[in-house]
Amino acid sequence: MNKKEGFDVELQELAGFAKVISHPARLAILKYLAETKTCISGDISEKLPLSRTTVSQHLKELRDLGLIHGEIDGLKINYCLCCSSIGKYLQKFDVFFETIKSMDVDCVIDCK
Repeated sequence: MNKKEGFDVELQELAGFAKVISHPARLAILKYLAETKTCISGDISEKLPLSRTTVSQHLKELRDLGLIHGEIDGLKINYCLCCSSIGKYLQKFDVFFETIKSMDVDCVIDCK
């Protein structure tokens, strides 16, 4: 058993989501897909300062978590956002942080 397994499933899911979206390239890919609605992976690599291979690795991380879908179209793969999956994770984050925000604790240390 690894140390991560000692935490409840909800926290593990939130941590997995946070890990995947913690890279600026992945955030840029999500933003690009939101702006274009759908696109081809080659188009994405032209928009980022990364090699096509590196972009493919980031696309895999997003796809493995279910944040994007990829559909093979001949020699190309068309990617699009999976809004239901993104919404699920955002809702979990909202619930998690709402619980924290609702705690009536005021830290006396200046939290800048």
